[in-house]
Amino acid sequence: MRIRVKDVLDMLATGATWTEILESYPYLEREDIQATLHYAAAQVDHAVLSLAK
Repeated sequence: MRIRVKDVLDMLATGATWTEILESYPYLEREDIQATLHYAAAQVDHAVLSLAK
C-alpha cells in the first residue's frame, strides 16, 4: 500500500500526531514519517544567491 508524501504532510500540518497517523495507516512505520519529513525538507532546500557588487 502507498500513501502520498503530501497526504502525510497535510495530516501533520493539520495537527495529527505521529501516533494518530500510525494508527490510521498501520502499514506505515515511524521511519516512513521521518522519511516524509526529510523528503519535504530536501524539496524546499535551495541555494542562496547573492548579487556581486
